[in-house]
Amino acid sequence: MWGSKKHDDSGTEDEHGGGSSSRPRSQDHQEPTERTRLINHNPQGYLDPDDPAVSPYNLWTVRFLRHITVLFTVITFIWWTLLLVSIFVSPPGMHSRGSGFTDFSYTCLTLGNLLVALLFFADPSRAMRIFLSVLSVFLLADVIIIVTVTRLRIEEGWVGVTSAIWTLLMSVWCVLTDRVVEWGKKEEEERLTGRPEKRKTLRQWLGILFASTILLVFVLIAVLMTATLVIRSIDAGLTPDGQRYYVDGDKYEVHLACVGNATSTGGKKIPTVMLEAGEDAPEYELEKWAYGAFERGVIPRYCYWDRPGYGWSDNAPSPHSAGMSADALSEALAVAGETGPWISVSAGYGSIVARIFSAERRKDVLGIMMIDPLHEDLLSRLSSPGKGFITWGYGIISPLGIRRIGGAIFGGRTKEDRVYGPAADTTGKFLKARLQENLIADSLSKNEAARARTIQNDDTPFVVVSSGIEVGRDSEWNRKQQDLYHYTNRLVSSDVVAGAPHRVWRSKEGAEVMEKRLDQLVKAVRKDS
Repeated sequence: MWGSKKHDDSGTEDEHGGGSSSRPRSQDHQEPTERTRLINHNPQGYLDPDDPAVSPYNLWTVRFLRHITVLFTVITFIWWTLLLVSIFVSPPGMHSRGSGFTDFSYTCLTLGNLLVALLFFADPSRAMRIFLSVLSVFLLADVIIIVTVTRLRIEEGWVGVTSAIWTLLMSVWCVLTDRVVEWGKKEEEERLTGRPEKRKTLRQWLGILFASTILLVFVLIAVLMTATLVIRSIDAGLTPDGQRYYVDGDKYEVHLACVGNATSTGGKKIPTVMLEAGEDAPEYELEKWAYGAFERGVIPRYCYWDRPGYGWSDNAPSPHSAGMSADALSEALAVAGETGPWISVSAGYGSIVARIFSAERRKDVLGIMMIDPLHEDLLSRLSSPGKGFITWGYGIISPLGIRRIGGAIFGGRTKEDRVYGPAADTTGKFLKARLQENLIADSLSKNEAARARTIQNDDTPFVVVSSGIEVGRDSEWNRKQQDLYHYTNRLVSSDVVAGAPHRVWRSKEGAEVMEKRLDQLVKAVRKDS
């Protein structure tokens, strides 16, 4: 079947005489058909190596592997779509207590790996298998780290573990399919051309170069992701003060801690200060200021917590509004057995959450202190599409840990810096929390804050301490700060601290004014009691 019979091209003479005429050639040239395309009229019976018929796809095994690879690609794409959606709206059962960016990154890597395998399926090469094998080694290390480090396993959940294992399996699958295709290619070349073809065309060399370059990039990505997981495992060893408490039907945990002992006078409990940080975790700076006030006897006791995604708290399911954070705080306090009464001290965006908390628990919140608070009418600045897209973009590349690794190696960043300090904004959890705030700040969170203002007790004493820098450079911010002077009918004090930044406590004068106004508020609350 694969060879061809020799034909005498010299013709035959007439048997009945020596006439000069001869019979026509017995073989006419015909265009090859689908049935005869493999029948070559080469005198030796072999095809030319460049003939399209010389292909590993002649083997059903190779065709079967390609179909399975296509199926795996479709499955991966569906999973990729679900993970992309879950960043913005968490499907039931798919919430990740970590950021959700790590499992998405693994799936992106898997999808890219499978697409490269399909594009260059018929052109196997040793270079591609080497890169894929190295990639598999790093992915295996990732799976081991995620599974063995308890905190990482909890944060990634079944979604993250499944994504990492699937990425590893698909990488190994690509190695095996490339090896089988190479075997099939060699078999077909020996059968149809008489020898295995070692020569490669320019197109094949360019394809191998392109595929190898992409796979090299994938290997570098895997190296960075492994290094990031190592850093995360180191950070997981940092033990927080206080405890983590399950909230929202045990979907995630939030961190809550209290300093000082609950005391009472005349049978009434002395109010505890409840800290609500702004754009950072309270442990970074605000809690240190509160501890100073506690040490100097200004306040007898205070508590602080990390909003979902900040500090030691898990990320909440998406979407997540300021009111949902206030509900999580109330639930955590109840689980911890903390019943109040409270004096709410908040800053920046945290003042939105604190005001909702105060309104919902207006019988327990006896005083309010706001430090350069964000007005609900300015939440539109937080929810700008451009800012949200940038936050999402940083979140997508956060598993690479470029800034985190650079800070650890060259910047001297510690695990405290990464968990709640100045480098916390490099973590996926923090970026996911900021993205959640961005998505519904000007809709659901704004409505919740407006409702809280409506139902807040008018006789609750409060103070406002504003940033002189922010008030001086932004007339709208200044106008909204003055509007908050009328939050209730009992304004104890209002200050604009000259030269103080948005985080007012960073200036010496600002920290002193804050402590003085807190002392006044505590005394006003005690007088009411």
